[in-house]
Amino acid sequence: MSESEEAQAWTVQRVLRWAAEDFTKRGIESARLDAELLLGRVLGFDRLKLILEATRELTQDQLNAFRALIKRRRGYEPIAYILGEREFYGHSFRVDKRVLIPRPDTETLVDVALSRTKAAYMYGRALDLCTGSGCVALSLAKARPTWSVLATDISEGALAVAKNNSQRLSAAFSVGWSQGDLFEAAPANTSFDLIVSNPPYIPDAEVPELDAGIVNFEPHLALLGGPEGTRILARLIQEAPRHLNAGGLLAVEIAWNQAQAVRSLFESAGFSAILVNKDYGQRDRVVSGVLGSK
Repeated sequence: MSESEEAQAWTVQRVLRWAAEDFTKRGIESARLDAELLLGRVLGFDRLKLILEATRELTQDQLNAFRALIKRRRGYEPIAYILGEREFYGHSFRVDKRVLIPRPDTETLVDVALSRTKAAYMYGRALDLCTGSGCVALSLAKARPTWSVLATDISEGALAVAKNNSQRLSAAFSVGWSQGDLFEAAPANTSFDLIVSNPPYIPDAEVPELDAGIVNFEPHLALLGGPEGTRILARLIQEAPRHLNAGGLLAVEIAWNQAQAVRSLFESAGFSAILVNKDYGQRDRVVSGVLGSK
């Protein structure tokens, strides 16, 4: 801000315009929305109240707090990490750099899981591998409160975030948590009616080419899927039949261009009724299949 700018009153309307223009110049696509979310956090306002209070002048302390958040966003830190939360499937989840930020596309995974197991609405066992923030496991648990849900992750830090979300969403008694590499974290001799996973599926060479906010802030452990992006998916699908009940469902999130390869993995593992579902952007996002008799 220049001296001439500082001489004018910094109202809600004016600081939003200034911040949005600043973000736009830096190539941040959601410039206006980000500015509103950050100022809303400082003032304790929702977006509607920012409109209603457009002429309100900010105090110096409020300006200082807003500038600190602006500086973080200028460095392309994701807005969800700055705010410390992200909405997913109608619930607010705490997030930090230990976990991937929940994305709307992953809601397709929850939709498919619920839709394809609706015949067992009253009771079932579900396993969520690579749970991260716990957004999938907890969304399933809230939608199916009579089900037993186990969520696992190889990252101790991710599980700490997930457990915190479980407490915040009052689901501490309906979801179990276990640390380990895929099915190693599941109890022996326990079979499930549903297995879901949003595993790492980005080809290793493509990760450095992702947006700066992803590359510089989100955990690479949750992104790197091997040379083709299907290394972990292949292990998961191959091992899943040993942990599913007959007629059980496996559903996994994939990259937009992996449907054919992942479908083949499902077929080789003995799954039938294999479906590919698209996300909100009409890209292939979830592959699911039913296990036949063991």
